[in-house]
Amino acid sequence: MGYIRITEENIGKEHICCAMSNNQSLQKKEWLKARFKEGLVFYRSEERGKCFIEYMPAETAWQPLEADGYMHINCLWVSGSLKGHGYSSDLLDECVRDAKEQGKKGLCILSSAKKKGFLADPKYLKYKGFQVADESDTGIQLWYLPFENNTDAPRLKECAKHPLVTDPGFVIYYSDQCPFTYYWVPRLEKAAEENGIPLKVIHIDSREAAQNAPSPVTNFSIFRDGKFISHEIQSEKKLLKLAGL
Repeated sequence: MGYIRITEENIGKEHICCAMSNNQSLQKKEWLKARFKEGLVFYRSEERGKCFIEYMPAETAWQPLEADGYMHINCLWVSGSLKGHGYSSDLLDECVRDAKEQGKKGLCILSSAKKKGFLADPKYLKYKGFQVADESDTGIQLWYLPFENNTDAPRLKECAKHPLVTDPGFVIYYSDQCPFTYYWVPRLEKAAEENGIPLKVIHIDSREAAQNAPSPVTNFSIFRDGKFISHEIQSEKKLLKLAGL
């Protein structure tokens, strides 16, 4: 199967795999357009479906990391009937090739000890030679693949390693990096208002804000009374359940 690199020139006519809805795609595409000049690469299969890799230099990544010299993988996603054909390896190999050509120390990506939604599969990462570099109190881990021995490992910033906010009630941090937040966050706000649930929503709209966020995952993170609950996007029903309703 062939692959296509999404660029500022072709993004208007190409789909981006992870969001098929027009509105969701447009929001995500606007975020991507602003990142291309910062070194972001979006590489996908020619076949329409969820098969792509998105990566960028860790210095410009929207994650709270200390990983100078590394390439950060925002997302590596192959699903459905496209699984089991070696496409993940094709995409990862292209990232490795590109990173080495740019003189990077290695790759890094968020995962966990056991597979969690919206994070890379740790079994696959281990198979590919990745190892754990750091871990937050929430169990979210930073994995890395160094290109040479004795390379300094990347780290999570302290704000991400020990997630905590001071606001009472529910607090959601989110960015446009994930297209599904465009759909779900307004619905969560509406559900909270209709049911008297205290909810504060913080839109991460800059790299500086993302790199100092109180969670390793800046796409979406939800807290309650200061404590981290989950990085997985919640539905209205899940929010009501969390609130005991």
